[in-house]
Amino acid sequence: MKGYVTIPKSIYCKPCKQCGARPIIALVNDDGYVVKCPTDDSHYQTKPGLIDIEDWNIHNTVLYENE
Repeated sequence: MKGYVTIPKSIYCKPCKQCGARPIIALVNDDGYVVKCPTDDSHYQTKPGLIDIEDWNIHNTVLYENE
């Protein structure tokens, strides 16, 4: 077993703002599920509990670019 679930393409979710990877859903012990970046655990991930794709989308929005 992989230990994670890929999110179907039919569900809208923004890519990781740090690396551009599509997020995955992972089980965290008995705490619940997190939506996280598959490439790096230090990138943003939601709090353990219910699957919260909306929280992921909010935190992976680039509001402005630094020039």
